[in-house]
Amino acid sequence: MLNTKIAGIGHYVPSRIISNKDLESVMDTTDEWIQERTGIQERRYGIPHKETTTTMAARAAEIAIERAGISKEDIDFIIFATLSPDYFFPGCGVLLQRELKITKTECAALDIRNQCSGFIYGLSVADQFIKTGHYKNILLVGAEMHSMGLDFTTRGRNVTVIFGDGAGAVILQASETNNDGVLSTHIHSDGTYAEELAFINPGCHGGYHLGTEKFGYQNNTYGGIFLTQKMWEEEDIYPNMNGQLVFKTAITKFPEVIQEALQKSNYSVSDIDLLIPHQANLRISQFIQKKLGLSDDKVFNNIQKYGNTTAASIPIALSEAWEQGKVKDGDLVCLAAFGSGFTWGSALIKW
Repeated sequence: MLNTKIAGIGHYVPSRIISNKDLESVMDTTDEWIQERTGIQERRYGIPHKETTTTMAARAAEIAIERAGISKEDIDFIIFATLSPDYFFPGCGVLLQRELKITKTECAALDIRNQCSGFIYGLSVADQFIKTGHYKNILLVGAEMHSMGLDFTTRGRNVTVIFGDGAGAVILQASETNNDGVLSTHIHSDGTYAEELAFINPGCHGGYHLGTEKFGYQNNTYGGIFLTQKMWEEEDIYPNMNGQLVFKTAITKFPEVIQEALQKSNYSVSDIDLLIPHQANLRISQFIQKKLGLSDDKVFNNIQKYGNTTAASIPIALSEAWEQGKVKDGDLVCLAAFGSGFTWGSALIKW
């Protein structure tokens, strides 16, 4: 059985920096209020109509491909994790393939919709394909363009102040030895509170269609794949989050799934060289760090300058940590995520 290694890694964040002070000009909030609750000082926003989830993913992917020492044509599988795709359909996987100009190889493309846990879920899927020898060079990407779907009014501040744009990518290959690379991945979900952290409209759950009762739809039914006048009037077209419930559940599931990964490979918390949690909220990361008894140098956080980039947060943080020399050969690295769904997961990697 082969192990999966990260052969190349890269990230891209837009150049446009949006500070907490900038948000003060469009909503009733303050820098102090945001930092106290989230730890975020600034975030990046893409340039509307010039940058998209796919174009940012392509920039990150190009860096990862170059660092892996392969060509674009060597990629035989693309896995793309995002909650903010360019289109409702098709998914960003094929759009990235086109953006990278690797359509001649007709490699497979898969889209992952597991929000904050998307990169971990994608890594788990890729790991199985590498271990069985089915694919040799998998491009795994997490990318988000949140800024195009946020509510920039006081009504939406609890969500809007948290999120930013960016992309991270890795090239996954088979390891030359069986004692390094991805040691294990662990993924879970519980849909009980799915609507407590969700972007519900527009969606296919309703029936506000041009059709008639003949097909089971009422013209006055709320919902539908397209934006409706009723959605606009009731301003029900933005993400919503039950922050207290998310926080309470996250600080339970994060430590559990981290311990699960350690126990699977017969390690303990003291063996971790670096923990990279999904950058959801600095207060969550700090709570986890304290609960596990990890020192500051063993936990990497960059939410302060990028905000929550959802599926992109772990690969961006991993890429930055590697560039800064905080991830070295032989290090035991733990990745962990929790988010909408609820979904959560972890991965343990011997670098």
